[in-house]
Amino acid sequence: MVASKTCSFCGAQIEPGTGFLYVRKDGNVLNFCSRKCQVNMIDLKRVPRKTRWTKEYHTIKEMKKQSSKS
Repeated sequence: MVASKTCSFCGAQIEPGTGFLYVRKDGNVLNFCSRKCQVNMIDLKRVPRKTRWTKEYHTIKEMKKQSSKS
């Protein structure tokens, strides 16, 4: 069985045979589910923590909610 990968920007699951593979000069491999994610991370240099539609943004938001309740 082929292992599924996660998008390096938004955190979505990537089905085998789809998405983009980006290799940096230093050898780091980035997997992207769509061109939208690739452009946001590489060209626009956006941070997933500050982009509202990413999984990382929502996990940080939930952590802040839980800490404010305490």
